[in-house]
Amino acid sequence: MALNDVLSRIDADLPAATDRLMELLRIPSISTDPAYKADCDKAADWLVADLNALGVKTEKRATPGHPMVVGHVDGDGPHLLFYGHYDVQPVDPLNLWTRDPFDPQIEDTPAGRVIRGRGASDDKGQLMTFVEACRAWKAVNGSLPCKITFFFEGEEESGSPSLVPFMTDNAEELGADIALICDTSMVARGVPSIASQLRGMLKDEFTIIGPRIDLHSGHYGGPGLNPLREIARIVASFHDEETGRVAVEGFYDGVHEVPADQLRQWQSCGFDEADYLNSVGYTQPHGEKDYSTLEQQWARPTLEINGLWGGYNGAGSKTVIPSEAHCKITCRLVGDMDPDDLRRKIRAHVEARLSPDAKVRWDNDLEGARASVMNIDRPEFEAARQALSDEWKREAVFCGMGGSIPIAGHFKSILGLDAMLIGYANEDDAIHSPNEKYDLQSFHKGIRSWARILDALTRA
Repeated sequence: MALNDVLSRIDADLPAATDRLMELLRIPSISTDPAYKADCDKAADWLVADLNALGVKTEKRATPGHPMVVGHVDGDGPHLLFYGHYDVQPVDPLNLWTRDPFDPQIEDTPAGRVIRGRGASDDKGQLMTFVEACRAWKAVNGSLPCKITFFFEGEEESGSPSLVPFMTDNAEELGADIALICDTSMVARGVPSIASQLRGMLKDEFTIIGPRIDLHSGHYGGPGLNPLREIARIVASFHDEETGRVAVEGFYDGVHEVPADQLRQWQSCGFDEADYLNSVGYTQPHGEKDYSTLEQQWARPTLEINGLWGGYNGAGSKTVIPSEAHCKITCRLVGDMDPDDLRRKIRAHVEARLSPDAKVRWDNDLEGARASVMNIDRPEFEAARQALSDEWKREAVFCGMGGSIPIAGHFKSILGLDAMLIGYANEDDAIHSPNEKYDLQSFHKGIRSWARILDALTRA
């Protein structure tokens, strides 16, 4: 097999590949709205038919929600599990779109040609980069290069309620050597990236309770404990004002410093800190001192206040001391941080600071998930990084991600698989927003990249 023949086939077939993507994009597979249930089924059927046409034995598998698509092809060498999702976000507000979200078109923009339409970047365009690489490989060689399992879900944009039960029930069938996920962005335009660490998540919510009823502030202002003042004082104690560090005792247990080689890659990855900050109205970073913006975003834990409320919130004034005040928090976790242990520490921090006559009530129905840290010492990671570097003509980087992609953690906890997260989206793709797009270059070079990665992994 000559890799160059596969790449040439990809180049020649790009118009047909784009047409196939457009066909999939026309299906309004909005998973969160029951009105589109038939369309989600239609998108799953489309993928089943397309994979079967490639010689991949594929089925639509029922779940309590939208169906899974599972396909298998045998082969020698490594066993790869490729994951993507065919469902998309709602399109509201529709009036902000410049065209019908489900009538995709190629448009010329100052940054180049783009595919405009809902799902173009998240995740149909990305999903199809891998499928099209396999199509070209099959056309040139008559078969795919190794054993591959295709695993597509239809509920990613609505919380994946069927995912964990399905994976648990079908763990043996879904087993592989390594998982591939194409649902991420490049760290900067034209800079190929492999996400090697994802922050975990801890959610909690508490209520500070003071008097048994709302009180007249003229009668009790002064001697009365005000839960809003109490919660403001406690929330202020979460962080050290001088350093920006979280001041909860033991908060940083399990946090590791970034290795020097990874820091070097991050420093040269083309990330524009000023643009990142200025785009949302900041003039400087506001996290931990002595850590770069990328380190703060990818490799440092956080404790954020997501909601703080109580008392009267209507028009005008109401002179009350409220009986309760409420706070929602989330923590982004890194390294080996244990969400259950951290929850106990945060609650202990709050409870130790309660004034007399103040009580706290916790919400006990919120979840936590550990960070996902991939073993980049595995040879597959370096092989894929070199393949990406060859295609994009610049050094690919192992990067972090500030958010959480639950499927990567599920692959680890349920299937015991490391995952390589390799995507070709750009930060300006407007995913989840009006006028979503996917650069035509991302689609084209994404297909070529997967072909190179397949070649590299079969030789790793």
